[in-house]
Amino acid sequence: MKLTTGAVVKGGTSLNYKTGNWRDQRPIIDQELCKKCGICKDVCPDDSVKVTDDQYEINYDFCKGCGICALQRLRHLCA
Repeated sequence: MKLTTGAVVKGGTSLNYKTGNWRDQRPIIDQELCKKCGICKDVCPDDSVKVTDDQYEINYDFCKGCGICALQRLRHLCA
C-alpha cells in the first residue's frame, strides 16, 4: 500500500499487516500463575491476547511488546 503524507486508509485493515516484528520485549504468560482474570486481554491495545481452551495466549504476530499487559498483571497480583 502506497501512502502519501496525510493519507487516511480504510479502517479495519490492521489484521492484514503483521506488526509483531516491531517488538523489543516479548511478554510470556505463565499458565501456572495465570488467574484467568482477563486483565491482560482487556488492556492490550493490539488485541493480541486471545483465550483458547481456557488458556490465555499471546499472538506474537501482532504483539508490539509495549508491556501494558505485564504491568497490569503485576498490579493485579499485588492487589
